[in-house]
Amino acid sequence: MSIANFIENEVKSNDVVLFMKGNPQFPQCGFSGQVVQILDHIGVAYKGLNVLESSELRDGIKTYSNWPTIPQLYVKGEFVGGCDIIREMFQAGELQELFAEKGVVAGASA
Repeated sequence: MSIANFIENEVKSNDVVLFMKGNPQFPQCGFSGQVVQILDHIGVAYKGLNVLESSELRDGIKTYSNWPTIPQLYVKGEFVGGCDIIREMFQAGELQELFAEKGVVAGASA
């Protein structure tokens, strides 16, 4: 399976996917950590994929999204953005609205 096919499969078969440095339990960069905190605060289930485990994945996700930085958040197959965009959307209440519109269930902490 090519890296593009792997990414496509992950993005399409999971409601929320975060391509990040590290994993949700142990983020390995501040930007990935911020997005993890936001998602955990909202209480949505998501899959975290560690781009540090594979240079092919790290380069592949940047090509796939045409976005140069990590982390990258996908919701229902759609690229949402990186750390700054996610933080701004969260602060404005737009991220929570996006999850609701897409039918992604948020937990009690939302």
